[in-house]
Amino acid sequence: MSHSTVPRTDTEAEAKENPPAAHDGATGAVKKPPAGKLSLRLRLRRDRVLLLMTLPAILLVLLFNYVPILGNVVAFQEYDPYISDNGVVSILHSPWVGLENFQRIFEDSAFWNSVQNTLVLFFLQLVLYFPIPILLALLINSVVRPRVRAISQAILYLPHFFSWVLVVAVFQQLFGGAGLLSQILRDHGYDGLSLMTDPETFKFLVTAQSVWKDAGWGIIVFLAALASVSPDLYEAAAMDGANRWRRMWHVTLPALRPVIALLLVLRVGDALTVGFEQILLQRDAVGPGAAEVLDTFVWWNGVRNQDFGYAAAAGLVKGVISLGLVLIANKVAHLMGEQGVYKK
Repeated sequence: MSHSTVPRTDTEAEAKENPPAAHDGATGAVKKPPAGKLSLRLRLRRDRVLLLMTLPAILLVLLFNYVPILGNVVAFQEYDPYISDNGVVSILHSPWVGLENFQRIFEDSAFWNSVQNTLVLFFLQLVLYFPIPILLALLINSVVRPRVRAISQAILYLPHFFSWVLVVAVFQQLFGGAGLLSQILRDHGYDGLSLMTDPETFKFLVTAQSVWKDAGWGIIVFLAALASVSPDLYEAAAMDGANRWRRMWHVTLPALRPVIALLLVLRVGDALTVGFEQILLQRDAVGPGAAEVLDTFVWWNGVRNQDFGYAAAAGLVKGVISLGLVLIANKVAHLMGEQGVYKK
């Protein structure tokens, strides 16, 4: 009795059934790829539509993120953009100074002051800003009525769309010398104050601005992670006698841990970038001693002082340190059992 078979036209299924064989040149034996593993040619053929869809995004990333890396050669030159109208020609004809710009950086007290201000702002934002979206997401997630949750989320997310000019203007109207807080103090017989021009409170003020503006975005990320938690886990924990706080500690927080680890790694990698536009708008009000960070240091020396090689060297040092911080934070995430930015 014969059995009829239906021919298979699907290339992927055929490849899984009969993977292509390869000959070993030394022994002449026939080697087969592992079962279920497709060859590179079949994978490219299978995913060709997706690859074509991502090609424009890849080209944009290469054009605007990787091609400018070649301009870091300016850090080793006394770059003069006025040699030619063509930037490439200017780079080729600018005199080579080697490591002189880096030597100037490490001997410049203003550079080390900007590094100190940058690190202080980073640690303040890491301690005061990073946990707030997590706490707010947990609070919103505990609200039973969907309408109240939606309204709360919209109100908290709205400042994310404000420009830094508007954010600084709002804080100026509240905490400036002629702001609302000073007017209330004067009406009650006290001296007015201006937190916007106080170097001692400037770092806390900048952190408060970042929390008000960007906490809503972090809430959305953590709420999306909470949405993937199965309600059965909460029901099982409740049946075992766990109260609300224990369910949060043993169910909710473990579900958020991978997202927290990933965002923490990205945050550490962004440690030396603490908001160029935000700081630049308020730099003159408190002075460079309190407000100068690495980004404004690079801008001031490169754009304002026209010392392009020196500014490029400072930017290159910042990039190398940021890369090292990402690798260290990612290693810590791996030790904690999380994936981080990439797998081991």
